[in-house]
Amino acid sequence: MRSLLTSVSLTILSASPLFAQEPERKVDLLSPNGGVMFWTLIIFVVLLVVLTRFAFKPLTAAVEARERDLEAAIQKAKDDREEAAGHLAEQIKALEAARVEAQRVVADSRITGDKLRNEMLEQTKHQQHELLERARAEIDNERKRAIADLRREAVDLALAGASKVIERNLDNQTNRLLVESFLSTVPTAARGHG
Repeated sequence: MRSLLTSVSLTILSASPLFAQEPERKVDLLSPNGGVMFWTLIIFVVLLVVLTRFAFKPLTAAVEARERDLEAAIQKAKDDREEAAGHLAEQIKALEAARVEAQRVVADSRITGDKLRNEMLEQTKHQQHELLERARAEIDNERKRAIADLRREAVDLALAGASKVIERNLDNQTNRLLVESFLSTVPTAARGHG
């Protein structure tokens, strides 16, 4: 390339003394001049060949490579955008599934809580009923025991009173049976409630 540029510049320099030797005349830029046109055409063709070979081809190749890189980058960006949209859709689905699962867990927990509460209430009612039945049974046993104790006391008092009246002591076992049989025939207030 240096040799080509050197030859072109030498050609231009060698042509300039020819122009300098001509007598001085008035230059009209609009009138055609054969020598100027010839050298302009030669310089243009040489410059065109040099630029085509050393400048236009590498520039064109660089521009084409840049275009290919840009198209590849645009395509990659489109692919990345589509992939991101796919991931976003998957994440939205996963989020929706998690929300549905959370609602199901809350509903199951509510149902389980209600069931547990109802079971505990039922168990408490059952325990309360058992305690009431046990308390009633104990009260009934205590009442029966108190009645039996009162009977014994009444029999003992009746025997003591009768022995004082008769002034003689009858057979204790026979007397007890006699008084108990008498008391069982007499209506009592406790028996009326029992």
